[in-house]
Amino acid sequence: MHRTYSLRNSRAPTAAQIQSPAPPPSSTKNRFFGKGGLANSLRKNTAGAFGPELSRKLSQLVKIEKNVLRSIEVAANERRDAARQLSVWGLENDDDVSDITDKLGVLIYEMSELDDQFIDRYDQYRLTVKSIRDIEGSVQPSRDRKAKITDKIAYLKYKDPASTKIEILEQELVRAEAESLVAEAQLSNITRSKLRAAFNYQFDSVVEHSEKLALIAGYGKALLELLDDSPVTPGETRPAYDGYEASKQIIIDAETALNEWTLDSAQVKPSLSLRHADYDYEDEEEEEHDVEEPHHTGEQQWVDDEPVHATA
Repeated sequence: MHRTYSLRNSRAPTAAQIQSPAPPPSSTKNRFFGKGGLANSLRKNTAGAFGPELSRKLSQLVKIEKNVLRSIEVAANERRDAARQLSVWGLENDDDVSDITDKLGVLIYEMSELDDQFIDRYDQYRLTVKSIRDIEGSVQPSRDRKAKITDKIAYLKYKDPASTKIEILEQELVRAEAESLVAEAQLSNITRSKLRAAFNYQFDSVVEHSEKLALIAGYGKALLELLDDSPVTPGETRPAYDGYEASKQIIIDAETALNEWTLDSAQVKPSLSLRHADYDYEDEEEEEHDVEEPHHTGEQQWVDDEPVHATA
């Protein structure tokens, strides 16, 4: 594809990238993911089948979201191919059609680039949810220990009420309950903070992706205005096309608009009929959240969304 006036080679960081630096590439990219969807089906069918009981439901969500991201990656690659093919087809047509289709191809190609950026930012949401899952997995051992001690005490009280082990086990149960209480409080606090951070990542990425796509669509329609679609009679010659500079400027304007876009300049704002007294969307200060490494208090470990038990 003739990517004329695309301004993409060695370009400076955009305003959005300065305001919110790009995340690392998504961990879902470039893995085994054929168009047949075999890996997609395997992940979906086995999600939540292993690992601690407490974290199985969230583990299933994490794997489903991985399927979502890889589906978007496939669509982005197909859109990139479509942009190239549009330009190739237009090359054989009249000057105006050739120029407009080439420039439209540039815009459509940019849409696929935005899809790639969306994948990377959306993956921040998935990784944050994944860290909640890991916290849940680390709390499970404390629950299991408390339940095991409780069962032993009940068994001894039934079989041997005079056993001296009952008092020892009851002391262990007190310590286990204290440990479990701390772990449960930590899980409750971290779940809320990370859930809020995770969906801020998701919704910010959706807003950026949607508004930038809308910008591209607007400039695409401006390109179409340069195309003379008035009917001609047989033998009549259309006026010579002179829109090269105009189409070039539209691409430059589109590039400038995308580079300068930030969340602060987003056009679509929610209109809420019910508000908390201390919350105002318009005045909300943007908070930066870092994706932290999950903290493990038990022996459960995870590798690529699969649980792995530590060995001695």
